[in-house]
Amino acid sequence: MPVVGAIVNGLLVLLLAPLFDGVMRKLKAVIHSRKGPPFTQPYRDLLKLFGKEDLTPVGSVVFRAAPVVSLAALLVATALMPIGTNKALGTYGDAIVWIYVLSISAVALMLGAFASGNPFAYAGAGREMMMMLTVEPIVVLAILAGMVKAKTLLLGGLVDWQLANGATVSMTVAAIAFFLALQANVGRLPFDIVEAESEIVEGPFIEYSGPRLALCKLGFYVRQLMFALLFVSLFIPWPGVDVTAVAVVLALVKALVVLLVVGLIDCVVPRLRIDQSMTYMSRVLFVALGAVALALIGV
Repeated sequence: MPVVGAIVNGLLVLLLAPLFDGVMRKLKAVIHSRKGPPFTQPYRDLLKLFGKEDLTPVGSVVFRAAPVVSLAALLVATALMPIGTNKALGTYGDAIVWIYVLSISAVALMLGAFASGNPFAYAGAGREMMMMLTVEPIVVLAILAGMVKAKTLLLGGLVDWQLANGATVSMTVAAIAFFLALQANVGRLPFDIVEAESEIVEGPFIEYSGPRLALCKLGFYVRQLMFALLFVSLFIPWPGVDVTAVAVVLALVKALVVLLVVGLIDCVVPRLRIDQSMTYMSRVLFVALGAVALALIGV
């Protein structure tokens, strides 16, 4: 049943996202020759924050609701996308709906930051807006290339087409574009410009504390795992497995490998300035446009 599949998707990502972040933290510690925290440290951090007092600098409803809306939008986006062969609501919600829902998450955080009244939050929200306007088109174009090839707007339909037809030039180029933008989509170095601790002190999250800060952090973990799963499900769906549970586990393993690569880059690459980031994304955008062009001519 689609609803059951959607609930499974949401719960799976919600429960496992902190663990995946814990593995990335451990990798970073190993690279830095440290013992590092245990894999379960993100769960401990979240539990600690949920138990703290919720201090709010303003009484704005927008400020209070932003973390809840952002996380809810990410979970809905997770329900809409396929994980392995578990298409969940992908048979009803298409790629356009997924993109709109994903945008709600970023917009909610920006509105919450603007409502806080903190200048550092303003700076972080402004950077978030610039990153969204440059990174999101790359994601849209990469998925659009697949939609053109598969002749469907359903994300699940794209997976089926990939499994039936194998790798093509246009989809390979689209996968490269998506991966080149993945580091920015998950907010990791060199693109952690939005909440750069040493520059704008957590940016849009600076005024959040307690449970609402926990929701912001949980949303960050969910976003990481969601994009990694989307990448492997849409662009690396092989081998095809008929047993849903096995396919989901396989997708999670591949997503973990992708996130380990993301974590490795995060450890060895310094943060870019916002102008350098925009230049980089403009070049990746041309790669994504090339993928769409190749898809249109049937390559």
